[in-house]
Amino acid sequence: MAYVSEQGSGVSTHLFCFSHLRWSFVYQRPQHLMSRAAQEFKTWYVEEPEYFDGPPFLRIKRDSSDVSVVTPLLPRHRADDRDSLLRKMLSGLVSELRPRRLIAWYYTPMALRFTDALEPDRCVYDNMDELSTFVGAPPGLLEWEERLLAKCDVVYVGGHSLYRAKRDRHENIHVFPSSVDAAHFRQARGFFDDPADQRDLPHPRLGFFGVIDERMNLDLVQQMAALRPDWSLVMIGPIAKIDPQSLPRAANIHWLGCKDYRELPHYLAGWNVGVMPFAINEATRFISPTKTPEFLAAGVPVVSTPITDVVEPYGRAGLVEIAEDAAGFVAKAEALLARKRGPWLKSVDAFLADMSWDDTWAAMRRQLDAFIPGRKATKMEARRV
Repeated sequence: MAYVSEQGSGVSTHLFCFSHLRWSFVYQRPQHLMSRAAQEFKTWYVEEPEYFDGPPFLRIKRDSSDVSVVTPLLPRHRADDRDSLLRKMLSGLVSELRPRRLIAWYYTPMALRFTDALEPDRCVYDNMDELSTFVGAPPGLLEWEERLLAKCDVVYVGGHSLYRAKRDRHENIHVFPSSVDAAHFRQARGFFDDPADQRDLPHPRLGFFGVIDERMNLDLVQQMAALRPDWSLVMIGPIAKIDPQSLPRAANIHWLGCKDYRELPHYLAGWNVGVMPFAINEATRFISPTKTPEFLAAGVPVVSTPITDVVEPYGRAGLVEIAEDAAGFVAKAEALLARKRGPWLKSVDAFLADMSWDDTWAAMRRQLDAFIPGRKATKMEARRV
C-alpha cells in the first residue's frame, strides 16, 4: 500500500502531530501552530479514526496550509483491534517516508497507545487543555499522560494555571498561552455589511463564538436573555457533548451554528459586546480561551465569568470585564455600551502587540532545538536559549 505522494519526497524533517481534534472542526491552537510548522517541515496531522464498511486505509488530504491531514479509516467490525491497526498503518507510512529527522507532537496522550514504538528525534507534548476534566475523557488518560511525559523532550502548556499544576511533572516545561492572529480579527473593525443570518437581528447584540459544550453556563445565557429581552444574544459554534435540546430557547437567543474561521470577523463586526459565559467547574479550571485575544483584536469589548486565565492578565489589565452572574453581565455590558472605545482600543493594541502565533511558534521552535542530542535540557539551560 503506497501512502506517499510527491509531496513527501526530498523533505528531511517530518513532523507528525497526533490530535484528538478534527482538523476541520474549530480553527484553534493546533491549526495555528501546525500551519506554521508546515512552512519548515513536512507536517502530518493525524486525526482520530473514522469507521466504515471496508478495509483499513489512511485517507490523506493536503490542506491549503500544506499540512497533510491523515484520517485513519477503520472497518467497523474491527473496532476492538483499533490500536494494532493504527500502529501497523502508521509504521507503514513512516517507513515509506524514511524521514532523516522525525518530530512527534502530541495533543492527546491516548495516541501513545499506537505510537509507542516510534523513536522520534524530538518528542513534544503540547498540553493545551486538562483533558482529564472534560466530559467523555477516555479511561486511563492520566496513566497514558504519565508515560508521555516520561517520553517527551519538551512540554508546552496552554496557560498559566495549567503550568502551575504541571510544572513539577517535567524538567523542561514551558507556558505558551493562547496567541492571536491579530490582523485576521482586526478586519472586524472595518466591516459594515452583516452576514445574511445576522443582518436583521436588533441591536444591541451580545455575541459568543466557540465550542458549545459542558464548559458553558447555559443558565447564565438564558437569564441574560430574560433580563434584557430587547437585546440579541448571538451564539456561534458547534454543539459538542451536550444535548442540543438543552440549549435555552428564547426569541432573542440566536443559535447560528458553526462558521468558518474566515467568516468570524464579519460576524464580530456587528456585535456590540462579546460574552464568555463559561461555567465555573472542573472542565474550565485550567482553560485559557483563545477567543479572549480574538475578541480584543476585533475591537469587541468583552464580559467573562471569572476564569483564572482571563482574570489574570486580561481582567487585571482592564481589558476584559469580569462578572459572576447574569445581573453582573448585564450591568457590565451596559457600562461597555456607554463607554467610548478609543482609549480602550489603544490599550488593547499595545497589549496584543507581542502576542502572535508567529512569535509563539518561533519560541516553541527554539525550545524544540534547545537540547544536546540524547539528553533533555535542564530548566536552566532552556532559560538561556
